[in-house]
Amino acid sequence: MLFRFIGLFIGFGLAVVGGVSLVAYLNLLTVGYTLADYGLFLLFRVELYVFFLGLVIVWSMIYFPFTKKK
Repeated sequence: MLFRFIGLFIGFGLAVVGGVSLVAYLNLLTVGYTLADYGLFLLFRVELYVFFLGLVIVWSMIYFPFTKKK
């Protein structure tokens, strides 16, 4: 159970760091980038993958069952 909470906090932290960076990069739209340019820019940024990794960790900590060995 403690492993789930630690994993949940780590995943949440990664998702927050990545998500805040992605929102900050939205400022590129105000300087003339199109949505396609923005999407292409994000594909080469590590923050996008950190965000998705955090979401996957949080999702797996909540929904995957961990069974105790007897």
